[in-house]
Amino acid sequence: MPLLDLQGLTMQYRTKMGPVHAVDDVSLAMEAGEALGLVGESGCGKTSVAMTLLRLLPDNAEIVGGQVWFQGVDLLSLSEQEMRRVRWGGISMVFQAAMNSLNPVYRVGDQIVEAIQEHQHLSDRQARARVAELFHLVGLDPKLMERYPHEYSGGMKQRAVIAMALACSPKLIIADEPTTALDVIVQDRILRRINEVRTQLNMSMMYISHDIAVIAEVSQRIGVMYAGKLVEVADTVTVFKRPAHPYTIALMSAFPSIQGEKRPLAQLPGEPPNLLAPPPGCRFHPRCPHASEVCTREEPRMEKVDPGHGVACWHPQGRGRD
Repeated sequence: MPLLDLQGLTMQYRTKMGPVHAVDDVSLAMEAGEALGLVGESGCGKTSVAMTLLRLLPDNAEIVGGQVWFQGVDLLSLSEQEMRRVRWGGISMVFQAAMNSLNPVYRVGDQIVEAIQEHQHLSDRQARARVAELFHLVGLDPKLMERYPHEYSGGMKQRAVIAMALACSPKLIIADEPTTALDVIVQDRILRRINEVRTQLNMSMMYISHDIAVIAEVSQRIGVMYAGKLVEVADTVTVFKRPAHPYTIALMSAFPSIQGEKRPLAQLPGEPPNLLAPPPGCRFHPRCPHASEVCTREEPRMEKVDPGHGVACWHPQGRGRD
């Protein structure tokens, strides 16, 4: 049984202009200890998938279909009180902006202690000892527990938020652009630390980013999203070397390589579709160089082109980059 299994997950936002189809029939599974990356353009539904499975949605959001199985339990069937026990204890999340995840008027250590005691029956001394362990794990001096967020650098804040996500020993961590706005040196250090912690604790991680280079560094398997749809899933090497969906190929062609000869970066014409009224058939067909008549009227289903490699496309390509 997979640790996490999304089956036909569908969510939309209600607006004055009509429903926005943000997550449309997404099916995806994760095994225990696996690192999965979700990649795609801004607005493709990556974060909406994460917020839907955690049920951390705004008032105008509505889950209209599908199931979210976590350790054999359908999260969409749980009450809010039951769901609160799953968050932190079973699944935790590292949000994009660390500075918005920390209360500026409380010491950082106290905030993590509060989160621990909300879910576990520990004394203040035990909880603070746990925070000290977590700080050491993510590469922070435990003395920093007594400081306020404004006394931390950007990288230190991000490490503290990762420590907070680890506070209750979750089985799955969702990291949503956790290194956004950090310089590349700090990004690399944090990504390496995340990988080390995940391996050491045998946790699963879903890493969300539009940066394909970051996804490649931290993920064993990659899911590519476009306009609310999951269009390709494969191991990381396959996605980079033998992408099959035209959109994935376009992403790879727009990514600069530091190896081999220099080459001009390819541009993907057009814009992502309006999710108030997505195009019929394949949502990528208005921008796809291989689109045919069937693409304009029939939606492709996810099909295996190789073991462990699924593609939702009427004309999967057999080429890639070496």
